Amino acid sequence: MNIVDSSGWLAYFADDVNAKHFVTPLNNPTTLIVPAITIYEVFKVVLRESSENEALQAVVAMQKGKVIDLNTSLALAAARLSLEHQLPMADSIILATAQAFKAIIWTQDIDFKDISKVKYFPRK
Repeated sequence: MNIVDSSGWLAYFADDVNAKHFVTPLNNPTTLIVPAITIYEVFKVVLRESSENEALQAVVAMQKGKVIDLNTSLALAAARLSLEHQLPMADSIILATAQAFKAIIWTQDIDFKDISKVKYFPRK
């Protein structure tokens, strides 16, 4: 199972230099887990930088994977992980979701750099 965090989705949608790193997990929706928080983050950025239509198209693409809503057990796990790894809320929710589904996180976010089961690609 794979999770592409918000930075990876945004790189992919913008077709930026790091987009190639996220093609493999994004082209295999049967193994793609999408924490709902990533939909929030991607929609917000695309809406701010482009248009509502493009933001909604991004959401449709993201929903090809299995969307995971935040529930109580994920919220508690995320809070613990946030304290343990000094992560912001969204990152801790993504990490908790990855651990719950035994997924690899694909990201450009330096907050994940030293966490196991993460494929980190520095921004260029």
